[in-house]
Amino acid sequence: MAATTSTPVDLSAALVMTPTALADWLVVLPPALMIGLGAVLMMLRHRIRLHGPIAIAGLALLVLIDALLLWKVLAEGPVTMVMGRWLPPFGIAFSVDVFGAVMALVSAVVALAAAVAALSDISDSGLRYGFFPFLLLLMAGVSGAFLTGDIFNLYVWFEVLLISSFGLLILGSEREQIDGAMKYAVLNLLGTTFFLIAVGYLYAVFGTLNMADLVLKVRSASGAPLMTLSALFILAFAMKAAAFPVNFWLPASYHTPRITVSALFGGLLTKIGIYALLRVMVMLFPLQTEELSLVVAVVAALTMVLAALSMIAQNDLRRLAGYAVIAGIGNMMAGIAIGSVAGLSGAIFYALHSILAMTALYLVIGRAAALTGQWTLQSIGGIYARQPGFAFVSLALFFAVAGLPPFSGLWPKIVLVKASLDIGAWWLAGSILLSGFLSTIALGRVFLFAYWRPAAVPLAVPARLDWRAFGPILALVLLITGFGLFPEWPLALSQQAAGGLLDPSAYIGSVFPTGGAQ
Repeated sequence: MAATTSTPVDLSAALVMTPTALADWLVVLPPALMIGLGAVLMMLRHRIRLHGPIAIAGLALLVLIDALLLWKVLAEGPVTMVMGRWLPPFGIAFSVDVFGAVMALVSAVVALAAAVAALSDISDSGLRYGFFPFLLLLMAGVSGAFLTGDIFNLYVWFEVLLISSFGLLILGSEREQIDGAMKYAVLNLLGTTFFLIAVGYLYAVFGTLNMADLVLKVRSASGAPLMTLSALFILAFAMKAAAFPVNFWLPASYHTPRITVSALFGGLLTKIGIYALLRVMVMLFPLQTEELSLVVAVVAALTMVLAALSMIAQNDLRRLAGYAVIAGIGNMMAGIAIGSVAGLSGAIFYALHSILAMTALYLVIGRAAALTGQWTLQSIGGIYARQPGFAFVSLALFFAVAGLPPFSGLWPKIVLVKASLDIGAWWLAGSILLSGFLSTIALGRVFLFAYWRPAAVPLAVPARLDWRAFGPILALVLLITGFGLFPEWPLALSQQAAGGLLDPSAYIGSVFPTGGAQ
């Protein structure tokens, strides 16, 4: 008989041998919670009255989890958890730093606000067709995109949120919605295709998709087609973020769904494109980003100025809000083009502000339309006489969106203007100021026509205050005001996040505690 031998195998070279700390599960809990609750709601598809309370409770729990995750990252530094115990770069990593944690937290806050607003906006038909399951699946994709440490899984989470956004976009099945969904789908799928091509090319060159491992390999690469890869990623993410000249899909589609859906899209989806630009370009390809900075700066200036001009030209309030979203994207891309800690922190601060402000802007427009029964400036009027409190809150939001004091939109613009002047880009600073001035004119026109001007005909819609609609607006505007009056905390977080992108050593250390890829 052959002798049996047993050779001990050292699994520590390939696997994580120590148990995962309970607190580290916070890294993967947000997407897992959203997917799990979405499945629960699908099982309760015949009891749609339970969908709202369950989804709101789940999103409130998501806010708490993201707040705890941010607190952990601030206290201990970046945190990494790998799937299946396989050590990176072979195990799929969830890695979160200050940037990812703060973006996830603010996104969860606006999703909770939108879920509450949906109670008064989404009909029983929309609930039966799955509004709340789609919302939770969307947040699973958003959370996963902010928390993943693997660039292919960033693509996967993009697909998750795109699938759910298609479902949300066509709730109601009206002709206008189908038309908007087609434009949205074609352009976003095109951007996703460029993203996938870039990811495949990246893997072919470096043999890894772990972001921390890529940082190390790109730094030591010689002869690799880094400029081609950078251009592909910029094109893909610029389409996702709705930057000029690939932004025409946004104003053609965001005005078609229910206003709560538009609020979610305006607040969240384009910011994920900006997040991906910052994460991939600044952290992985810093030299190439610097070489392409003039191109990015020109795109940023054209994006913000042309969008602000388009705001003035709009008669439909929903289309006006879409161009306001695009104008904000230009400001964020200006920070990426500047590339310094100040420029990047201004872009991140503006992204946090824009998530809150754009969600609130769409909700305000929806409330104004509910009061008057109209969406166009030529037909709407008399809101101040009917609800002065709502008019005051709306005016504060308009000030914030335009970047006027004392609200949150002011400070990132000041940071971006100063950072532009520090590098001698006076024309970029002028574009930021011009965009803000034009946005002020556009939103002032909205207030004068829709709020201050008397209604042309008596309005039959009751002026009763619906707290399911007004409560989320008030909460978001209070947050925006708080960020404006006390900007130190969000500015400090933004600076810390920008520093982590420019010097990712702590991020790499959380993935490879021993100092390098295994």
